[in-house]
Amino acid sequence: MIKVSIIGSGNVAQQLITTFQNPEKSGNEIELVQVFSRKKESLSHLLRPEQIIDNLDDLQEVDLYIIAVSDDAIESISTALPFKNRLVVHTSGSTNLSILNDNNRKGVFYPLQTFSKSKAVDFKQIPICLEAENAPDYQVLDKVAKTISDKVQAINSEQRKALHVAAVFVNNFTNHLYAIGNEICTENQIPFDILKPLMYETIEKLSTLSPTEAQTGPAIRNDQKTIAAHEAFLKNDNQLHLYKTLTQSIQENGKKL
Repeated sequence: MIKVSIIGSGNVAQQLITTFQNPEKSGNEIELVQVFSRKKESLSHLLRPEQIIDNLDDLQEVDLYIIAVSDDAIESISTALPFKNRLVVHTSGSTNLSILNDNNRKGVFYPLQTFSKSKAVDFKQIPICLEAENAPDYQVLDKVAKTISDKVQAINSEQRKALHVAAVFVNNFTNHLYAIGNEICTENQIPFDILKPLMYETIEKLSTLSPTEAQTGPAIRNDQKTIAAHEAFLKNDNQLHLYKTLTQSIQENGKKL
């Protein structure tokens, strides 16, 4: 059994806590020993009181320490750890392995997914990207990751940076476009739910087609009449700017084919 402690109490930390503590998901291969949080009460609904600490000096020796905090806090947390030569990893997609303090052995345990505390996830379907400085430490990360996920892959820091940028495009930016679609529907007394089958089908098509092959709409067809009508309809400057920018991007991408 691999002993693990988590440092952090945010979205990623809470999802890992839930997964590690569920025997059906962790296969009794992982023992979650402690979780550090500056506010113990934020984890009281997930853990026994004796598992929650608010002082890094109280961390016991375990096989793996997972720092699951905001990117700008990773370096300071890793520097503050009161021990040496133990395996310490972070969960960030955009932060280099080198940000971790040299006192300890370094690694990355990056689950590629969007997390919210209130929304349960199935880790079996979540890709986990791993990086370590040496083979034995990688094997530890690999064992932990494969216990909870069926999709585990070695990804170095430069690849992970590229992957994180790509993820911002396909997730964060796409969700923002959903929000704009919702605004347009609300302004015109249309239920946003009417668009959801279209959204689901767009994702479903990507199981058999590349994004380029799946592209439809007036921009790729160069339907100038429809494009002009849409632009005339949009009164919000931000919406109009995005519409023009994305239309141009789709058309330029189409010309490369």
